[in-house]
Amino acid sequence: MSGPEAFRAFRIHAQEKPYRAGIETISLDDLSPGELVIRTSFSSANYKDALAGTGQGKILREPVLVGGIDVAGHVVASSDPGFREGDAVLVTGSGLSETRDGGYGEYARLDSRSAIPLPAGLDLREAMILGTAGFTAGLALLRMEANGQTPDMGPIVVTGATGGVGMLAIDLLTTAGYEAHAITGKADQFDTLIALGARQCIARDQLFWGQRPLETSRWAGAIDNIGGDMLSGLTRVIHPYGNIAVCGMAGGSELHTTVMPFIIRGASVLGIASAGTAYGIRRTLWERLASSWKPRCLQRICTREASLDELPQVFATMLSGGSFGRTLVRI
Repeated sequence: MSGPEAFRAFRIHAQEKPYRAGIETISLDDLSPGELVIRTSFSSANYKDALAGTGQGKILREPVLVGGIDVAGHVVASSDPGFREGDAVLVTGSGLSETRDGGYGEYARLDSRSAIPLPAGLDLREAMILGTAGFTAGLALLRMEANGQTPDMGPIVVTGATGGVGMLAIDLLTTAGYEAHAITGKADQFDTLIALGARQCIARDQLFWGQRPLETSRWAGAIDNIGGDMLSGLTRVIHPYGNIAVCGMAGGSELHTTVMPFIIRGASVLGIASAGTAYGIRRTLWERLASSWKPRCLQRICTREASLDELPQVFATMLSGGSFGRTLVRI
């Protein structure tokens, strides 16, 4: 398959001690097999990328991989008749930077069974501002609605609201006709969240959930990026038959609750595992993210653009709790 003789990529050596990651010059022969070669235009930086790129999380299942769980670009070679040279495509998750080489390279080789043709209504830059974060927020709402969530049930609260998933979730919920509320540890960003559509903003340190198994209900549902005590508290204050979509565990992986919210109020906790979502659901959701659910404030949510060389700084900021909005990676 034709392609460049050599190109730059951010490569991770997961089994070396000490853990090593950085820019290297590689060739297509160094990449995982696949039917498509693309010239990469954009990727993005996610918390999972930061864990993988620093060794603070055991993300890679192979000794050496190019990082980046998101990628978008144009096909330069294809052995799959469903794709032609020049086609714009995107991939999120689907084993990138976990079981196969990811998007942090000037070229990428992809499994055509995971490549999504860029839907009308999005350009490649917008697709990667969304990336895994936007796909996760969209999948949360898709699963909530499949389980009966509707706007007339009441407001949906978003935790970790100044992170990428959180900001996109607020924008998406508002676009989809819901009243969105925000919980964040960054009270100085309330004005930004209100500009995205949040009707109410709550400082994380002002929350008091109460200690009873059920407290007075406050929200019809939640998109939770925090986990731990935050998720435990949410289970006690969700309206009857509301849904909590669980997207992250920045606040801890354990859940301490009782069965009371589930057998008395009929609340549901929905796990959002975006990386392994079936292809048909992926295409459907990306079409919706490009049309009726397309967030209106993507440019505001993209708070930083970085090059491959700047990735270590980006990861350090993320892991220290300094994330705000989305970081687009220019290739």
